[in-house]
Amino acid sequence: MINFINRNTTFNKALTALLLLAVLSANFSCKKALDVQSTRLSTEETQWTTLEDGLSGVLGMYALMRTAMASNNTHWLMGELRQGDFQATNRSDLKAIIRGDLKASYPIMNEISNWRRFYSVVNATSLFIERSGEILAKDKRYTKVNNDVDIAQARALRAFAYFYMVRIWGDVPLLTSSHDGQFEEHERTDQKKVLAFAESELLAAAKVLPIYYGWADPQLPGDYYGRNRDYWNGVLFTKISAYAILSHITAWQGKYLETEIYTKFIMENFQKDGSQSSPRYISMNDLTENGFYSPFAFKRGVQIVGFAFEYGNGEATANGHIEQLTLAAPITRKPVPDMYVPKDTILSAFKDLKDQRFGLDTITKLYRTNYFVNFNTEKPIFKKIAVVQNGDIGNDGTYAVFSSAVLFTRLEELTLLRAEALAVLGFRDEAISWLNTAAAKRGTTAFSNTSKADVMDAIFAERRRELMGEGWRWYDLVRYNRVKRNNPGFNKLLDENGIYWPISRDVLNANKKIVQNSFWN
Repeated sequence: MINFINRNTTFNKALTALLLLAVLSANFSCKKALDVQSTRLSTEETQWTTLEDGLSGVLGMYALMRTAMASNNTHWLMGELRQGDFQATNRSDLKAIIRGDLKASYPIMNEISNWRRFYSVVNATSLFIERSGEILAKDKRYTKVNNDVDIAQARALRAFAYFYMVRIWGDVPLLTSSHDGQFEEHERTDQKKVLAFAESELLAAAKVLPIYYGWADPQLPGDYYGRNRDYWNGVLFTKISAYAILSHITAWQGKYLETEIYTKFIMENFQKDGSQSSPRYISMNDLTENGFYSPFAFKRGVQIVGFAFEYGNGEATANGHIEQLTLAAPITRKPVPDMYVPKDTILSAFKDLKDQRFGLDTITKLYRTNYFVNFNTEKPIFKKIAVVQNGDIGNDGTYAVFSSAVLFTRLEELTLLRAEALAVLGFRDEAISWLNTAAAKRGTTAFSNTSKADVMDAIFAERRRELMGEGWRWYDLVRYNRVKRNNPGFNKLLDENGIYWPISRDVLNANKKIVQNSFWN
């Protein structure tokens, strides 16, 4: 369970309520509608009465979103495998996803295609929006400014959950109020309406959210729940987080003019104070640091939208990390990884020998090991993300628990998204400039303005390299092919809604108004 706060007297109540929320959301179910779980933590007499109740509600929402993305490695199985760079070694279920056989009869297919855990987020955030204001009259420590920011986070998280579901299933039911006990059944809502709702919620939230928590931000001055900026850094959605999600919602819809506007705001505002605690570009040393200071470890300011697993708070787990699938000897004691990137694929993706992520060192004549080790073996080990236990260098991985965050987006990803938007809009020189801003940090040769090569191809090739293993490959292929329309096989998937996952049979059985995605009938 998530635990962003230290175990001390001040926050005991928040921690207890948070753990209860996560347990309830994981275990309660309903036989109606969406199988949405109850998020009531206590009786009506004791709920929504203290500052600590507000904190537990906020942290609980993030806990549920992290669980939704990380459970059974959903983020990576859905984002990296289908037509992606990774191949499976022995697991037949992974091989089925890779070849696009998404209705294959494996338990994990039904589990990850069940949207119930995402509706736990929707229900918890809606409940918080409806009820948290009651604390204002009961606990003077809880201010209107505090509540406004808390509600803005709830609205942003709910919007993010809906966007995340739309990318997976297309049309999904749109629920905007909480439910407890018995529910009415709901049909799926057109994804355009769902995304319009998400966009409006994010725009409203962005007006209220601070850029920094626990600092001198004009919208939320001073400590937040008694903690300073260093404590909250990388934990909570900020104004930059909201605009990052807006950038992706609009890009997913092909509304690239809006994507350009939102990413422009990010580039102009992400580092107001120049602090290392702010979102920043990751250096090559940072990117390949697999110890305590890895940008993928714990909570970091570089994680513009991310969900941390704090080892020091007992959050390191075996499940919910890409390391579970990709690491093996010599990094852990696992003999072979569940999935790996074949050597031919690596060489086709990393063609520039100067690329610091993977390339040939001209002095030693050896391949660089920042992304891969054991390249000369049959199955190279993908080690770009390798936060074993508490990130100690030299840990032998005996206990096979990991502390890497579920990272949705960082500055490099948004820079390349901005380049993509500018390229689609016809601003070629500006698109090249932003492409080179990201790629230059990895030592590669700059893309020339006089080159006859397709800049869109170059942008997506750089996304492939920079974001490998971060859950982007499939969704990038969808956006690329929506623009290009030059791949008949992929065009068929686009035209017939084959880009979406089938809906879990458990969802279909629980709600007779839900109709299966037509491609999978």
